Amino acid sequence: MPAQRPLLPTAALALALTATGCGATVETSAPADGKAITLTNCGRKVTYDKVPERVVTNDVGITELMFALGLEDRMAGFAMPDDKGDLSGVPWKDGYDKVEWLSKDQLTKENVLDARADLVFAGWNYGFREDGGFTPAALKKLGIPSYVLTESCRNGRTETSRGIMPPLDALYADLTNLGKLFGVEKRAAGLIADFKKQVADVRAKAPAAADRPTVFLYDSGQDQPFTSGRFAAPEQIISEAGGTNVMHDLADSWTAVGWETVVERDPEVIVICDYGDVSAEQKKDFLLSYAPLRDVSAVKHRRIFVLDYVDLVESPRNPSAIARLGAYLRTVAGDA
Repeated sequence: MPAQRPLLPTAALALALTATGCGATVETSAPADGKAITLTNCGRKVTYDKVPERVVTNDVGITELMFALGLEDRMAGFAMPDDKGDLSGVPWKDGYDKVEWLSKDQLTKENVLDARADLVFAGWNYGFREDGGFTPAALKKLGIPSYVLTESCRNGRTETSRGIMPPLDALYADLTNLGKLFGVEKRAAGLIADFKKQVADVRAKAPAAADRPTVFLYDSGQDQPFTSGRFAAPEQIISEAGGTNVMHDLADSWTAVGWETVVERDPEVIVICDYGDVSAEQKKDFLLSYAPLRDVSAVKHRRIFVLDYVDLVESPRNPSAIARLGAYLRTVAGDA
């Protein structure tokens, strides 16, 4: 995930739901328990001996992928910070009500074992971490299978760099894989079709290539900003909305850069990732008052847009984020 610390989901959501959305009937064609299922996850073939019945998840986007597929009854719990925000307006409110909240930080071996988990669904920096030994390999030694969020797959460019495919493709890959694993292929296909339509509708309204505003994603950090390269969800959220990510050349997902790079690339819009102890308003005040940024176009014109953390990591909320950012970027292009 963006930073190696607990992360915050927030409340705003304007996701248009269709028949494949919340409340739809999930098909009951899951393979019989005991039948092995093979998936490709992070470029590797992974075989699961049976359909999991006690899944535990780490972080809000991952948890909501399960909820969007109607798989609450296959879950034993989730981990999420306690300042998770108001979830009363999300389409998957019932899921949060039904599934046990195991940890108000990150998953550990202890709470996974206590939950009698038969699958851990997490990601590198979204729960999986070398420090503390909470890794798929360590869980395998305990006899617990895992599934790695595709946005977080390590790509081998460095020891920690992540991302193996475009972000929306990662979302669709995970929905497809989970659909196959749990026997809800129709539900998964319906969600993917709906999401692709939402994105296509925004793309059709996007400014012409020459008029696309340049955008910098600001996650956090004052000495050094944390941002998104081309393999994290903001890359396609920005591009499909009609903008250009000024950090597109970074072959990583979430990573740090220098302020001098931001100044040099002179973004016309800054998107703030809203989560954690520092509020979006505090982040905005910092950006507007930070002297090195005074001549950056986005700061001079106060073009700062806020999206929630869960909008900006791989999650079923990505299409809604594209729609909202797209509407804003069209106003910027119109002013140019």
